[in-house]
Amino acid sequence: MVLLGTKKGSAIIVMSSLLQCKFWLNKHKPWIETSYRGLITENTDEVLLDPPLVALDKDAPVPYAGEICAFRVYGLDAPFEAVVLNRTSGEGQLRAHRPIDCEHQREYTFIIQAHDCGGGPGGTGGKRSHKAVVHVQVGDVNEFSPVFSSLEYSGSVLEGRVYDSILQVQATDEDCSPQYSQICNYQITTEDTPFAIDRNGNIRNTESLSFDTQPHYEISVTAFDCGQKKAKHSATVHIHVKPICKPGWRGWTKRVDYEPGIGSKQLFPKMHLETCEGAVSSVQTTVELQTRHIGKGCDRETYSEKSLQKLCGASSGSTDLLPAPSAAFNWTASLMTDGGRDSDLIYRFDGRQAANIPDWITPQNLTDQFTIATWMKHGPSPGLRGEKETLLCNSDKTEMNRHHYSLYVHNCRLVFLLRRDFTQGDSFRPAEFHWKLEQICDKEWHYYVINVEFPVVALYVDGVTYDPYLVTDDWPIHSSQIDVQLTVGACWQGEVSKARFTQHFRGSLSGLTLRPGKIESQKVISCLQACKEGLDITSLESMDKGIKFHFNPAQSVLVMEGEDLEQVNTALRKVSYINSRQFPTPGTRRIHISTTVQCFGEDVCISIPDIEAIVMVMQPSEPRITITGAEQLNMPASDLALGLLLFRDLHIFSTVTKSDGIVPNTDHRSGVLDEMVHNLDYCDILVLGEELKKGLESLHLPRSALLGKHLDYTNSTTGMSIYGKHSTNVRNTELKSLHTLRTGMSARSFRVSCSELNGRYTSNQFTLQFISSTYCIAALCSSTVTDCSPSVSLMLYYPLLPCSSVVTTPMDPHRAGAIWVVDHSQHCSNTDIVVVVC
Repeated sequence: MVLLGTKKGSAIIVMSSLLQCKFWLNKHKPWIETSYRGLITENTDEVLLDPPLVALDKDAPVPYAGEICAFRVYGLDAPFEAVVLNRTSGEGQLRAHRPIDCEHQREYTFIIQAHDCGGGPGGTGGKRSHKAVVHVQVGDVNEFSPVFSSLEYSGSVLEGRVYDSILQVQATDEDCSPQYSQICNYQITTEDTPFAIDRNGNIRNTESLSFDTQPHYEISVTAFDCGQKKAKHSATVHIHVKPICKPGWRGWTKRVDYEPGIGSKQLFPKMHLETCEGAVSSVQTTVELQTRHIGKGCDRETYSEKSLQKLCGASSGSTDLLPAPSAAFNWTASLMTDGGRDSDLIYRFDGRQAANIPDWITPQNLTDQFTIATWMKHGPSPGLRGEKETLLCNSDKTEMNRHHYSLYVHNCRLVFLLRRDFTQGDSFRPAEFHWKLEQICDKEWHYYVINVEFPVVALYVDGVTYDPYLVTDDWPIHSSQIDVQLTVGACWQGEVSKARFTQHFRGSLSGLTLRPGKIESQKVISCLQACKEGLDITSLESMDKGIKFHFNPAQSVLVMEGEDLEQVNTALRKVSYINSRQFPTPGTRRIHISTTVQCFGEDVCISIPDIEAIVMVMQPSEPRITITGAEQLNMPASDLALGLLLFRDLHIFSTVTKSDGIVPNTDHRSGVLDEMVHNLDYCDILVLGEELKKGLESLHLPRSALLGKHLDYTNSTTGMSIYGKHSTNVRNTELKSLHTLRTGMSARSFRVSCSELNGRYTSNQFTLQFISSTYCIAALCSSTVTDCSPSVSLMLYYPLLPCSSVVTTPMDPHRAGAIWVVDHSQHCSNTDIVVVVC
């Protein structure tokens, strides 16, 4: 601006003229800071600068020259631009003109320069500031999740050791900043594992591991970055437990399934002994089959006691005092059974039960020789000194309380009492025999046989003989006319004022028999208590000669010994389980194997752990016994004098229940049992309604039907029982031979039922109704019919039925239903006799 003149008015005129000029003088450059630092968050466009972007110009407030029109950014590929927010104040803003990715570039350095607006609207004569350096750092966003370098990791440990680090897993994060790109934590997501992981990914075991318990572990691991972002995909870590070389048996399974009927089955076909390269001089192995929980100590034949005795060749004439309940043997019906009928018939006595044996069953005359046998399971008596517990007692039925003979337990001692009477001698003789054995109170099943050859009494327990530790003498009993009572489970006290049972037994009994006149041999005793299951050796002929082996009598324990390890391994692979019962008791049998190893020059060098396994006997296919035949039998009464075959059309057959239905017993190879080897042990024929009339009616079975078949029967007015193990075909023959003699009823009904394994499997109840065609006799003469001729009196075997009418017209006497007149006037006065065939 030029001042013309000195007068005040003239100066104002000159200034006004200058303001109206089109171009202004631009004397100064804009000013900015020399350097800036900025921060931009990725995926945004605004840059926060420190200090703020502001350009100053000393030409202000002169228009244009004092205003800021632009900021210019200089730099290779700098993705930023600066804009003027206010020309007058010079405020500007730095921003990105394309997306910023921290992972691509974390910071930028470039130049920025401010431009004023120059001398006028066209920007001519504009000035630029100095160049300032701008450093922009890109702020990170936690975009990415951690990613494992591998999704599968594998490591191994030696059993029994705890490691500081088994293996290390590693994850990375693609975020650019340390906060989000670093992995701050690892975590095992699998629950209940014996492992831990640290923040660096090192996995360790928290406890020692066992190869036998679990040889392999699979765990899942995840990772977190420092922003707590979790990995999208977990890593799987496999940790294998390596066994240390521990001596012991290898290649065996803990369970062996046994299907009934397959015979002998190898228990451990791939078994071998690992000695960890130790040189051994000998190996001794004991294999034990534990069956104490099965039946009476193991799987035995459960046919009736009499059937078993016949099969074992025992002397005849024994009396089964604890038979299966039936129509003929009903005194055991009130006793408690234990174990059901899946195996043995067992009676349990809890101190309150007892049974009186009927007089017709009780042997009347025990000679100097007789045998008492029973299965017994018994535990210690309650209290310090328990009461006497009577198994079998023969005492006075009334008036007195004398014990003639008895078998009882007292304080875990077995005592047999035998009181002779004066007719057998009047001297002081042995009367009480005492045995003290562990078996009596060990709560296990044992087979007891007492053989009496007076005055010598021998006790066999499980086939082993024992002498009494104490024998006491006593005087004979005075003879009397008092009847005696034989009792099982207690002793009958026959005093008039308080007749009752006393000295009750607490325990279990089975197969209690009494045989007068004979004693049992060792061979028969062994047969009667023999197990039907046990250990076996397959291909015994191929056994190496260097192997010594020994079975116990029950074949439940096998001891093998050899010097060559491979021969011992081969021998143990041949050890088998066998159950010869047609219908074995299902369930588990435990196998225990213990081993002793000796080394050269040492007594015992290494220790071999015992092993436990089980044999699972599967449920056998159960038979169904069916009796069929004609259910009604009509017969003229005249044919009954010589007897009538009742069951001529009867047939007994067996089927086996399978999963696909019921099939006949015809094919053993396909798993279906052959009918010819299907055995029954008793059949009952029960008279329904009124009992048979003694002297007039009876059931008869020819002895020829029983010869050579180990069979026997009982016969009474209530029916007949045929017992003894034999096939269904033999039973058919027996029952078809059964006939009645002189039946005195016009109608009779009989019920037949059969059973196998002492009642474990029973048949249907087959009912036969017999109807006789009977003569009706009307006596019209004054005398009785018994005065008539023998031809008429023969009919008196049959009841006289009322006739609805009497017709005197002669007709055919051989035609059923005929009515005819017989002239017997020479015997019967006044009139004739009319005979009606009804």
